[in-house]
Amino acid sequence: MTITREPTAAGVAIAARKVAEILPATPLLPLEIDGRTIWCKAESLQPVGAFKIRGAWHRLTDLDEAQRGAGVVGVSSGNHAQGVAWAAQRLGITATIVMPVDAPAVKLASTRALGAEVVLYDRPGGEDRDEVARRECEKRGAVLVHAFADAWVIEGQGSTGIEITAQMQALAGGAPDLVVAPCGGGGLTAGLALACPDARIVPVEPEGWDDVCRSLVAGRILPVDPFAPPTACDALQTPSTKPITFAVLKQRCSFGLVATPAEVRAAQRLAFAKLRLVLEPGGAAALAAVLAGKVELGERTAVVLSGGNTDAEAFVRVLAGED
Repeated sequence: MTITREPTAAGVAIAARKVAEILPATPLLPLEIDGRTIWCKAESLQPVGAFKIRGAWHRLTDLDEAQRGAGVVGVSSGNHAQGVAWAAQRLGITATIVMPVDAPAVKLASTRALGAEVVLYDRPGGEDRDEVARRECEKRGAVLVHAFADAWVIEGQGSTGIEITAQMQALAGGAPDLVVAPCGGGGLTAGLALACPDARIVPVEPEGWDDVCRSLVAGRILPVDPFAPPTACDALQTPSTKPITFAVLKQRCSFGLVATPAEVRAAQRLAFAKLRLVLEPGGAAALAAVLAGKVELGERTAVVLSGGNTDAEAFVRVLAGED
C-alpha cells in the first residue's frame, strides 16, 4: 500500500515537534577550516547512528490503527532500515526491510537486532529494490515507507534543519545561510530546503553516483549510469531520485557537488581527529566537499554529518590510510 501527498514546510514543523518530544537535539559542533568556522550537525550520534530516525518516526506515528496492524515495509542499505525498525519497535508495528545483500554487516545486524525482518535483494546483480518492496507490500498488505520518496519521510528529515536553525541562532548569531548535506535519493536535502527557506542548500553525492547533480543541470530526473563504479558510500547509492523529491530540489538547489573516494576518506579522518566522531563514508560526503574547497562558504555554514554506521574493520583501514 502506498500513500502519496506533497511535503510541506508546515509538515516539517510538525515533524520537528514530534521528534523533539522523544529525542534530544544532536550536537552542532564548530570546526575551523582555513580560519573560518563551519558548524557540523552530528546526526551520526542519533540512537540508530543516522538522521533517518527522524523521517521514520514522523511517518510511522501518522499511521492509523489499521495501517499499524498491517505493518510497514522499508527499502534501505541500512540507515533508513534502522530508523524504521527503531520506530516500529517502539510503536509495536511489524517491520520488514528490503536490504541489499552487500549492505555493511553492522547495518544488517543492527536492523535485525531492532526486531525487523530483513528481505535481501541482489543489488550487485541489478535487482530492482523498489519492485521487491512492492511485492512485499502486496503480499503483506503493508504500508511502504520509502527511504526518500515519501512526504512524511522528507518532512521528518527536514527536522534536522529546524534544529540547525535554532542552534545556529544561539551559537552563531543567526540562521544558516548555507547548508551542505550528503545526498542519495534527496530526502534529506529536500527536507532541509523546506526547513531552511532562506539558506542555500547544496547536495553532495559520491563520485559516479551523481544522478541528482546531473538531474539539476538537466532539469529532469536522470538515473545513475548503469556502469557506475563501486562506492564505499552505500548510504548514498541510489539509482535515481524520485519526482516527489526532485520537485523540491529543482526549486531550491541550483547545483550539486561530487566527492571523490579520497576526499571522503580524508573527511572521515578529520572528523575523527578534530570532532572525535566516527563517520561512515556517506555520512562524511558533505564535509568532504567542503574540505576540498568545492563550495564557497557562507557567513554561517552548516554541514550535515549524516551517519556513522561503518564496519569497524573498514574504519580502521581508513584511519590507517590503507584505502
